[in-house]
Amino acid sequence: MDVPRPCRARAPGSLAGMLRTFTTTATNTSSGILPHPNLTAALSSPFTRSSLTTIRTALTRSAQDYTLAAADSKEKHAAVLIPLCNVNDKPGILLELRGKLRTHSGEVSFPGGRVDRTDKTFLAAALRETQEEVGILPDQVEILGQVGPPQLSLGGLRVWPYVGFIHATPRSTRRDPEGDLEAPLLSLSMDSLVLSPLEVAAAFQLPLAAAVAPARLQVDYFRGGRPYYAIEVSDLIQGAPQSELSRTGGHGRAKKVEVWGLTGLYLFLLMKALRIYE
Repeated sequence: MDVPRPCRARAPGSLAGMLRTFTTTATNTSSGILPHPNLTAALSSPFTRSSLTTIRTALTRSAQDYTLAAADSKEKHAAVLIPLCNVNDKPGILLELRGKLRTHSGEVSFPGGRVDRTDKTFLAAALRETQEEVGILPDQVEILGQVGPPQLSLGGLRVWPYVGFIHATPRSTRRDPEGDLEAPLLSLSMDSLVLSPLEVAAAFQLPLAAAVAPARLQVDYFRGGRPYYAIEVSDLIQGAPQSELSRTGGHGRAKKVEVWGLTGLYLFLLMKALRIYE
């Protein structure tokens, strides 16, 4: 069974350029997990309109690698949003630390939850839950695609993951730079988030550069089978009670908070679709 590793190929200096390179060409890597320095530098440049277009194209291409079957009406369903965002002009993924009244309290997750009867689509459920949990309005979210196939959670829910970019402002007030596809998109203020006190202990950004840092990565096996990276994020979480940060991580590493399990797998599938991971 192949063990995943970050790409070590030479990357252009911008995030959009790096993504275009990795998503349109095959990369040859040697063993080991140290990324090329240019990769880390490129992953530190903010998302732009150009990079969002490249991500959308990559997700469409990656969907050809799996079969997305019709939803089984006999199953119970949930939906999550994998929220990309700029924070302080750094690209990354918005994550939650679950509150005490949620299943798997103290664990890291994407915004999302069970699909209700009032939800017209699974995507509508993901957007509703995102607004309820962190206060992001649906029209702040630009949907870029999906990763998959959707997996069953330990609670028996079929979980449908959607990838979107979180704009700093709603569409009605948004002013993207006209004609400049490489201009950084506005950063999301973490102070603007409104967290559900019963569901979310903290929200934080995992920078893309941190997601390829070897010291953070630990190979895990989803349900004992498919390999993926769990990512240690303890130092990135601010404002959460210490009791929520003292849980044992996915590998028994005491006092470490990790992105692992189904959340870790979906993040891995996204990074794989972008060929940041192999």
